[in-house]
Amino acid sequence: MQEANVIRSLSALAHEARLRVFRALVAGPEGLTPSALAEQLGIAPNALSFHLKELFHADLVSQERQGRNVLYRAAFPVMNELLAYLTENCCQGAVCTTDTATSCHC
Repeated sequence: MQEANVIRSLSALAHEARLRVFRALVAGPEGLTPSALAEQLGIAPNALSFHLKELFHADLVSQERQGRNVLYRAAFPVMNELLAYLTENCCQGAVCTTDTATSCHC
């Protein structure tokens, strides 16, 4: 993952509502409609629309039209790339455990 994409993703997640939306979408691959997300998270629909747009532009969520509804899903491949980027140098390439992480002086 390129550094610019990492920054864009982290910037999108650096807001309480967007982080909550992303975490709700990560809960399952089936996705959720904006109305279901708004109800579940207690976010006003117009604010939710803005936050979904920001997450979409950061490539963290995908959208699919199903009839009259739009279904939003977490972009798991992008999430995995982001996590891999953030942990790439962790424990100098060794498998991370509590022991190696606490003794790592990177």
